[in-house]
Amino acid sequence: MFTKLLIANRGEIAVRIIRACKEMGIYTVAVYSEADRESLHVALADQAICIGGPRAEESYLDGGRIVAAALATRAQAIHPGYGFLSENAEFAALCQKHGIVFIGPSAEIIAKMGDKDTARRLMKENGVPTTPGTDILKDAKEALEAAGKIGYPVFLKASAGGGGKGIRLVEHPEEMERAFQTASNEAEKAFGDGRMYMEKYLNPVKHIEVQLLADEKGNTVCLGERECSIQRNNQKLIEESPSPAVSEEARKKLMETAARAARAAGYVNAGTVEFLMDRDGNFYFMEMNTRLQVEHPVSELVTGVDIVKWQIRIAAGVELDFTQEDIQVRGAAIECRINALGAGKVDFFHIPGGPWVRFDTFLYQGYDIPPYYDSMLGKMIVYSSTREEAIRKMQSALCELVVGGARNNIEDQIEIIRDERFKKGDYYTNFIASLGKNGA
Repeated sequence: MFTKLLIANRGEIAVRIIRACKEMGIYTVAVYSEADRESLHVALADQAICIGGPRAEESYLDGGRIVAAALATRAQAIHPGYGFLSENAEFAALCQKHGIVFIGPSAEIIAKMGDKDTARRLMKENGVPTTPGTDILKDAKEALEAAGKIGYPVFLKASAGGGGKGIRLVEHPEEMERAFQTASNEAEKAFGDGRMYMEKYLNPVKHIEVQLLADEKGNTVCLGERECSIQRNNQKLIEESPSPAVSEEARKKLMETAARAARAAGYVNAGTVEFLMDRDGNFYFMEMNTRLQVEHPVSELVTGVDIVKWQIRIAAGVELDFTQEDIQVRGAAIECRINALGAGKVDFFHIPGGPWVRFDTFLYQGYDIPPYYDSMLGKMIVYSSTREEAIRKMQSALCELVVGGARNNIEDQIEIIRDERFKKGDYYTNFIASLGKNGA
């Protein structure tokens, strides 16, 4: 097992990883930008080192500086968290080059699964159902021809995309050229790769994903599914496990398919296979995330498996000490992402308590929220024996949560949780649009 680990991230996920390391007896190194000098993860780590200016490209996206910090502090491994360099194959390769263990899959697997076109073709070859669509498109003209065959509406998607970037819905032929150029340019700017492909737009659909762990011995275990259909601009707002729309039979089929997808890729470490599910219960492969997900806590609560600790163990060569038969999804867990609606100073801060209520965050009273990074302030997570009680518990927790001095989306989340469609589990990815507002 590692004795010293560097966390190449910030915010709540850096805090989460540091706490896991403390429980495992692993010494931690935090890296921080000039804007994060007073951040909580810096105070909690055993050692901290500044890696550059306030902007992400000057610090958290500079793989060379992060590896240099690991070498200077003699850290044996780097945990990338999520976002930033977590799915960057070049960074994973750079770690390996310098003898540092990257806590995640190999650079080769990240590159293979990060390329949506390659991943789709791999899934097709291994009998995993995929949404009707195309391979890489040469230009807008080819996209127009393909859409004519597939049938409108269609989604244009960046091959290297993620986080809702490089995606455009095209409902009519006259929209195609502009949508193609806009999405391609956005993807080029965000990922350095403007290649696009197309998928049939399925509506209404649910966004269902399967969390899995895979070790170096070839053991793959799925930790149930998560429902992630409450989204705004293709970015998740609320996640829950298990999905109220997935039966035991469908769950078994989903997990078998996800495990097959992971084995086809030769996957090692924690990963998530994402699917779209239509009203008839048919599901289609969308993509595979080769990192820890923001919403991993809901899977941990319903299965009792600490995913972060197992990421570290697997990276150290430890074999999974449980099998698929040992995993039972019990109870219900819900997570609400609390996002800032602008910068500000936290002048009052109250976190709700009670059994199975937690708020994963990096905030404290008096903290100045920097304007340079992701808007997420924290994750309100609850667990109960039934979904009905978990919803009531979440509503109570959100009503009690106070982040004073910083505009946020708590009220919007309360509105969603109170909605009858959410309570019934009868909601789809178009839920936010159907509210007829720009909130949440």
